[in-house]
Amino acid sequence: MSHKHRVVLQKIFAHPIASNLDWKKLSSTLKHFGAEINLSNNNHAHIVINGKELIISMPHHGHEINNKTDVTKLRHFLEEVGVTPKESLNN
Repeated sequence: MSHKHRVVLQKIFAHPIASNLDWKKLSSTLKHFGAEINLSNNNHAHIVINGKELIISMPHHGHEINNKTDVTKLRHFLEEVGVTPKESLNN
């Protein structure tokens, strides 16, 4: 795993909750871990990893996800599929 992917994961799992996740970096990191990402017409991202699904809102203005609820949902989703900063040190 590249340093950039590790930084994104650390930001997702940071306390307090991050409110400025760059969408392009996030999608690149998720794809590194095997995610399939489909964008809908109503501005949502449908993310699938290992058969588990998550839907989050896309950034409206700019390129950053700043909805803390979506970041929290993303954090719990990644924990569920086994993608955490600690686990990814082995990759």
